[in-house]
Amino acid sequence: MQKKIETIPAASLRKLARWHWPGNVRELENLVERAVVLSPTDRLAISVPELTDEGVSAPPANLDKFDEQDKILRILNETKGRVGGADGAAARLGLKRTTLISRMKRLGIDAAKSR
Repeated sequence: MQKKIETIPAASLRKLARWHWPGNVRELENLVERAVVLSPTDRLAISVPELTDEGVSAPPANLDKFDEQDKILRILNETKGRVGGADGAAARLGLKRTTLISRMKRLGIDAAKSR
């Protein structure tokens, strides 16, 4: 493919920089490759629902334990205790289900009591 991308919107760069990349560099690489292929012009169009401003990414590293616990409890309350699935707390937090379960155990959170 001989496609050239000349510009990347500043908003897209900010979203990419703020996003928690649980799948490591390969996840970022795959997202950029897909965006290049799907971009209709020489401007990189990143259109991933998880990267929208409305989406919730994983808690930033600077949140203390209380803030992280509060955020998880709030999302669990909104999802009526549902951890997995497309509408579950893990998806809303931008985490794998197993990662969220591990964090919940570490923080002493019971999904059944969060309803």
